[in-house]
Amino acid sequence: MKQNKSIIYASLLLALFVSACKVGKNYERPAVQLPGQFAGAPSADTSSIADLQWKQFFTDTTLQGLIDKGIKYNYDLQIAIKRIDIAQQQLKQAKLQWLPQLNLQVTGQYNRPSDNSLNGLSTSSFLGSNHVENYNANLNLSWEIDTWGKIRRQKEAALAQYLQTFEGTRAVQTQLVADIAQGYYNLLMLDRQLNIAKQNLAFSDSTLKLTQLLKNAGEVNQLAVQQADAQRQTTALLIPQLEQSIAIQENALQELTGQLPGSIPRNPAQLQEFNDTRSGLPAKLLSRRPDVKSAEMGLAAANARVGVAQSNMYPSLTITAAGGLESFKADNWFTVPGSVFGLAAGTVLQPIFRNRTLKTQFEVAKIQREQAVLQFRQSVLNAVGEVSNALVQTEKLQQQKQIANTQVTTLRAAIRNAQLLFKSDMANYLEVITAQTNALQAELNLASVERQQQGANIELYRALGGGWR
Repeated sequence: MKQNKSIIYASLLLALFVSACKVGKNYERPAVQLPGQFAGAPSADTSSIADLQWKQFFTDTTLQGLIDKGIKYNYDLQIAIKRIDIAQQQLKQAKLQWLPQLNLQVTGQYNRPSDNSLNGLSTSSFLGSNHVENYNANLNLSWEIDTWGKIRRQKEAALAQYLQTFEGTRAVQTQLVADIAQGYYNLLMLDRQLNIAKQNLAFSDSTLKLTQLLKNAGEVNQLAVQQADAQRQTTALLIPQLEQSIAIQENALQELTGQLPGSIPRNPAQLQEFNDTRSGLPAKLLSRRPDVKSAEMGLAAANARVGVAQSNMYPSLTITAAGGLESFKADNWFTVPGSVFGLAAGTVLQPIFRNRTLKTQFEVAKIQREQAVLQFRQSVLNAVGEVSNALVQTEKLQQQKQIANTQVTTLRAAIRNAQLLFKSDMANYLEVITAQTNALQAELNLASVERQQQGANIELYRALGGGWR
């Protein structure tokens, strides 16, 4: 009995000594190249529009309602949230891996050997019976000591995977918020272009009527009437095309918000002007962009799995114990203390040859960690590039908007002058048609440029990591 206790005590001391060791490197963020300031940023301001909640950045109440519905009902986001729930359950399991396993086992056995067999003769002579019964009820305990910190590394990997999933869900939300905003402002642009087309159609109607009157008066020929009518038809063709695009865009927005296809009430008078382009410092992307943080958590998990794979190559220590009631007869199965038994053991297992399985797993884990490092650095590079591109777009589109505004003003004046000159027989019908066509194209282009400017600001907000708050 004393010898058995000595074995158990020695096993526990060995377990404590071994568990103090921890193989594998603790996670450290790898070095990444970051500029001191974003290319195209007006100044190195430490504040950023990404620090604003999406309801503060998007002030249009209609858009706020669409985003709110999208966050609640969008299926991609709901699926991502379910992935968080799965990762959370896996994390709960990982936290309990250091506890021993305990199982209850109840067995009953009846063995009737042949009377002419050695077992049969032995049974008859030993027990005075031609059969053997055995009944056992016991609790089995198995406890693998945290050898080389393997279980702690497994817990680290599970925690990192949970955080990776959590940040991944945030990344889905930031993209969703941006997509809804882009779709909404695209819808407003189509509305505006439709109004422009209708207004120009009215101009074309008046030009056609005037040309018809001049033709009746013998001032112009039938070709002028046909040219004016063709120009009117070109403008009229835009209306069903734009109405089609509006309906499709409405359906796309409804799908993003988890709703059935249908129209979307909106108020163009609430159109928001984006003037804030504060980008902050590039280093903040590491903590603000959910996709970058998700990539980093993936790297942390890969690092922990290297430690797990390495520890699998070292000796493992398992302590087992069992105790319960055992008897050859069912009627005295629960007789105490006669039927009581117990055992305890400690096992040290050192893998020697497993067809290079463990070595391969370790080498693969290291390569996967190197992959994760590259993916993390790539995510940082992509984030910096997206912010820089959005900043350049916001600046250049502002310049384009100013030029487009001037062009529209000039061509609207040209239409009025051409109509007056045409009435006075000082300009031909082609000059009027050309002026109307150019003005229509300029107004449509202005609406497009303003839409691109809004899109660049939305993209800047997303690229900086805004939208998940």
